[in-house]
Amino acid sequence: MKAKFLVSLAFAALFAAPFTAAAQTTVVPESRAQVQLSFAPIVRKVAPAVVNVYATRKVQQQAMSPLFDDPLFRQFFGGGGGSMPRARMESSLGSGTIVDRSGVIVTNFHVIKDATDVKVALADKREFEADIVLKDERTDLAVIRIRDKGDYPFAEIGDSEGLLVGDLVLAIGNPFGVGQTVTQGIVSALARTQVGVADYRFFIQTDAAINPGNSGGALVDLQGRLVGVPSAIYSKSGGSIGIGFAIPASVVRFVVDQAKTGNKVRRPWLGATLESVTADVAESLGLSRPQGVLVAGLVPGGPAAQAGLKVGDLLLTVDGHEVDDPDSFGFRFGNRPLGGAVKVDLRRGKTPTAVQIASVAAPETVPRDTRVVEGSSPFAGTTVVNMSPAVAEDLRLPFDLTGVAVADVTPGSPASRVGFQKGDLVLEVNGVKIDDTRTLLRAAQTESFLWRLVIQRDGQQVRLAFRG
Repeated sequence: MKAKFLVSLAFAALFAAPFTAAAQTTVVPESRAQVQLSFAPIVRKVAPAVVNVYATRKVQQQAMSPLFDDPLFRQFFGGGGGSMPRARMESSLGSGTIVDRSGVIVTNFHVIKDATDVKVALADKREFEADIVLKDERTDLAVIRIRDKGDYPFAEIGDSEGLLVGDLVLAIGNPFGVGQTVTQGIVSALARTQVGVADYRFFIQTDAAINPGNSGGALVDLQGRLVGVPSAIYSKSGGSIGIGFAIPASVVRFVVDQAKTGNKVRRPWLGATLESVTADVAESLGLSRPQGVLVAGLVPGGPAAQAGLKVGDLLLTVDGHEVDDPDSFGFRFGNRPLGGAVKVDLRRGKTPTAVQIASVAAPETVPRDTRVVEGSSPFAGTTVVNMSPAVAEDLRLPFDLTGVAVADVTPGSPASRVGFQKGDLVLEVNGVKIDDTRTLLRAAQTESFLWRLVIQRDGQQVRLAFRG
């Protein structure tokens, strides 16, 4: 039985390219000169803009046996220095593409995640320190900038919407750290949404060889324009088997534009939950095939509700682009700039209609009041925030949640060792209902022999107990 494994490429570079309608006509070579046609001019144009990205991060490492992670074991044998984590430096290698002559570079989020220092090496072997401008885990993209001012070679961001299945593409990156490498293939598929390496799943699939080290590189068309950034592959061995995925240039452009005005991506908020249309649902709706997405819930006063959407509406297009599942809707709607409105065509019952949904950011209805919990409680090492639609957007949680959420967990901390995760909702501590971060902080500072907690994770309530 053959197994498929999705490998997140901590390093990669791709280039994809569409042909014109005329160029897509099959032509049989008629001379030796035609047989000797080469991609070299494209490579000469783009390769100088593809860089190696070296990221260094500090990680915590237990000094002694992992048994010291068990509080009961430490109680019998003493914590001592054995349970104290020690720091070590860890490096990763990826690829990136310069997209502006000032030295602005696009790479993958997972290439520079938690990095404390970032360096880039150009194709001409010059090396520079780089600053992280913006990181966006939801798209698996990051923007960094070379510190030294200069006039750097760059690749133009192209139009991924113009790609067609069968178009020739080139991938450029540093696979396995062997040095800059170019591979060639075709666009195998478009709008792949079942690829779990980012929230906004809408990937270009290609058979151009992509391997570890290519992540963050370039997918370019035959005009040398960036049409995608590689992010993952399907592989059993960790090497290329001809199924690679790249983030479309339309998302790259959106993230780069956001980096010009701040260090955080701000997206439109729909204020609704959506469901896929199955074959059975399609039949019940009188559809010839599954299409569109269904509105399953609305946030009172949210943009969708204000635009007049109702539960049960079948959403078909976003600004003229068809949507077939919640992921494709999220991609089309979530990558619109703030301000103005987004046109959504829908069907209500058997009646077609359209609405204009305001493109506004999720509101922070309650101050976040971000707190870092210290001490020796099970919460020590967590960063907690008050819930609001804006926090729900950031943490990818349902918009109707209230209370206190875990926004971050420090590696090696007590909270990390007892299993807290980003996105956990804290409901109760030792019988006390947690309504805000101040209440949680007071509860965490109380000495207790036995900690009894109620948290919510992935929609399920979990009761936990820990010795103090």
